[in-house]
Amino acid sequence: MISRLLILVTFTIFISGCVGVSSKGIFGTGVSVAFDPRSVGTQIDDSIMQKGLTAKILLLDKNYFLSVKSKVLDGRIFLTGKVDNPEEKLKLTKLAWETTGVRSVRNDIKVKEDFNFKQSAKDVLITSQLRAALIINRNIKATNYQIDTYKRKIYIYGISMTEDEKNEVISEAKEILDVEDIIVSILLVENLRIQKN
Repeated sequence: MISRLLILVTFTIFISGCVGVSSKGIFGTGVSVAFDPRSVGTQIDDSIMQKGLTAKILLLDKNYFLSVKSKVLDGRIFLTGKVDNPEEKLKLTKLAWETTGVRSVRNDIKVKEDFNFKQSAKDVLITSQLRAALIINRNIKATNYQIDTYKRKIYIYGISMTEDEKNEVISEAKEILDVEDIIVSILLVENLRIQKN
């Protein structure tokens, strides 16, 4: 039993490592261009916003390079990561809203607490398990989703082709053990401003 669990953990970590590199796409937005339902113009706009916001965040504090992640989808900005105090979180929210072309901002940044290796390892395992489940599920285009886990809360960002696909992603997340909450920011293709023709 323990050897099976060890093999599963090793496999999911290996798979998540492979997907993390290959799912960046040409524009670095975390959604594979081949499956991306956004128009090329929207992808480029999002990429420009992403790079501009990342540069502004790094100018604010170079330590944010590792601790704060941003994602831009269809003009909507999603922020995750950890900061030292609530004031920093507010500054980053303001910075995101000042980005040209922004339609909305969702700030899921957490205020840091003492490092807990056990909790961090659990979060990595949860992310890896969900990533593997999405890859195996043929009804889901796994490359269209980004997953972050913090304190057993899963944050899922991406674009679903249909409502059914979105529901399947949520269902897969609910199957992962020890998950405290699932925060979903999944856009449907039909709700994008401009889609591929």
